[in-house]
Amino acid sequence: MKAPGNLYIALIHYPVYNKNGQVIASAVSNLDLHDISRVAKTYGVRAFYIVTPLEDQRELVERIISHWIEGVGARYNPDRSEALRLIRIAVSLDAVRDEIALDCAVSPVTVVTDAKPQPRNTGYPALREMLKGEHPHLLLFGTGWGLTQEFVDGADYALTPIMGNTGYNHLSVRSAAAIVLDRLLGDTMD
Repeated sequence: MKAPGNLYIALIHYPVYNKNGQVIASAVSNLDLHDISRVAKTYGVRAFYIVTPLEDQRELVERIISHWIEGVGARYNPDRSEALRLIRIAVSLDAVRDEIALDCAVSPVTVVTDAKPQPRNTGYPALREMLKGEHPHLLLFGTGWGLTQEFVDGADYALTPIMGNTGYNHLSVRSAAAIVLDRLLGDTMD
């Protein structure tokens, strides 16, 4: 499948749960930046947003990106540089929506991912069909122990969770992003 050109993704660091069920702002992971940007570039995602209200975390992301797109890292690994250029930094989901609306002249449809089934889950075939249109879509991934229920409920759609063949269901967000993007945009193998 050719990349639709209207898909954006965001990694949300607040509001998320910690392992005790408390609402927190999670720390940014260097691995998430590198691995998810590479997956996003591979599948033709238009931009990859890192969303955190924490100023020190936004500054950290800026330093990491700068190293790989302007510094020694850019010369050392140009492919990595190309992927990391997709990253945008935002303080909130509203800021991301506003930026996409400026870019596309319309607000994006928001789709959350969650490890737990939601009452209004949308399957991959339905979202693949939606992506064939012109309207921008923003796929939201959570960090920590997942997005808060209020955040999930505020999205336009909730994507069916990834389920393995065991009772264990605690993928890293990097793995989940790769699986989700492949299911939505990858070539189907018959």
